[in-house]
Amino acid sequence: MKADFKVNINDVIGKIDPRMWGSLVEQLGRGVYTGIYQPNHPTADENGCRQDVIAAIKELNVPVIRYPGGNFVSGYNWEDGVGPQDKRPVRLDLAWKTIENNQFGLHEFMNWVQKINANADMAINLGTRGIDAARNLVEYCNFPKGTYWSDLRIKNGQTEPFNIKLWSLGNEMDGDWQIGHKTAEEYGRLAHETAKAMKIVDPSIELIACGSSSHTMATFGKWEETVLDHVYDDVNYLSLHQYYDNNEHNIKKFLGFSVDFDNFINDVVAICDAVKARKHKNKTMYLAMDEWNVWYHSKDADAKADPWQIAPHLLEDHYNFADALVVGAMAMVLINHADRVKIGCLAQLVNVIAPIMTNTEGEPSVWLQSIFYPFMQVSNYAQGEALKVEANCKSYTVENMTVPYISSSAVYNSDKNELVLFIENKSDQESQFNYELTSCTDVSLVDATQFCGYDLKQTNEDQAMQLEKLSKIKVAANSIAGKLGPYSWNMIRLSAN
Repeated sequence: MKADFKVNINDVIGKIDPRMWGSLVEQLGRGVYTGIYQPNHPTADENGCRQDVIAAIKELNVPVIRYPGGNFVSGYNWEDGVGPQDKRPVRLDLAWKTIENNQFGLHEFMNWVQKINANADMAINLGTRGIDAARNLVEYCNFPKGTYWSDLRIKNGQTEPFNIKLWSLGNEMDGDWQIGHKTAEEYGRLAHETAKAMKIVDPSIELIACGSSSHTMATFGKWEETVLDHVYDDVNYLSLHQYYDNNEHNIKKFLGFSVDFDNFINDVVAICDAVKARKHKNKTMYLAMDEWNVWYHSKDADAKADPWQIAPHLLEDHYNFADALVVGAMAMVLINHADRVKIGCLAQLVNVIAPIMTNTEGEPSVWLQSIFYPFMQVSNYAQGEALKVEANCKSYTVENMTVPYISSSAVYNSDKNELVLFIENKSDQESQFNYELTSCTDVSLVDATQFCGYDLKQTNEDQAMQLEKLSKIKVAANSIAGKLGPYSWNMIRLSAN
């Protein structure tokens, strides 16, 4: 097996928005309670936030966090999560059939976001609520002072505005599982009027409209077209969501889903551009892949869970090595669409289909899942400009997908004069690779790592997984060659001039 690649530093796809490597925190399961927030934990700070979790999150360098959902937001009253904690109401959460005690709310979230050096993507409830609650929330968060809602924020301990600049207009409103599900026409009209009111309060905010929950939805395509007819002038981004599973135990199909992921993005780009042309607009619609991941391990257990608990164990997938390869491949697809995908949220961050897991007591207090490692590398090193990669490699076909055995993406960081190559080997054989690096007079190796050598079904509860040195490589003035381990995720960093 061999793959030949050509990379030209001047052949740029687009600038990678740092927000590409965001995540999602939802009031779901143990995502918040006993995840990021556990006042009685030995590592809890003065605000009840677990510092051991904060340390793990900082390794991921996530720049933006979407909150509070997810399905949860479509039945959520944001006012329940502000003010004295002992006076906050206890509610039924209909999305996940749990009890929400509202001890973690807006102020706690914004305080925590600062601790992890991130910004907020605040989702609003367009399921059971709408224009009035949304404009009030923007006023509460962003208006300086002198009005009812801004003065209430000050009374609740936050003198300066939170100044949240990114907002999501609901969540998965195309899905009948959503509380307050709407047709595309209903959602489009509501989103337009809500956006209009929110921007009167703060004209500087950016907005994300709901696209399809996946491309398998019966309404896919028509949903995007109808919604954009209403909100094209109001919003900056259209959302996409996509999860994959290996329920069929077909490793070639599972690893090949990155091709399906790529096709999904291409389709939505085409729809957006068709609306742009039909409406005679100069504005380009960008995309927010604000939920993406692997999700399937926990679904049987979740179906048997007793309802109406506080912070039950839900959606706690324990990811294996194959899942990490899929997450890495999906991340490379996002890099290769950096010209249009500007925001991404790996869903989710802690405990709930997450790279980071916690134990409420005992050791290890925090443990890292297999998917942590490829995501950590792209979030830290896929910064700069995404480059086109010409590839010549063998491929296989599975269910109408033509999948290259070896795939790659490339990023050039001009601030560091660093070229970063991400390479994944989807075959069960050791494989050769070669890069021809044009427009580089001289390159030298900075670092090379591999994530390799594990059984595809191996999980990481024992924390045995780690990144290792990729040693079988040779670097010349403007080329690099070497060998990849079977079923491996790899990153090579080069100083490039």
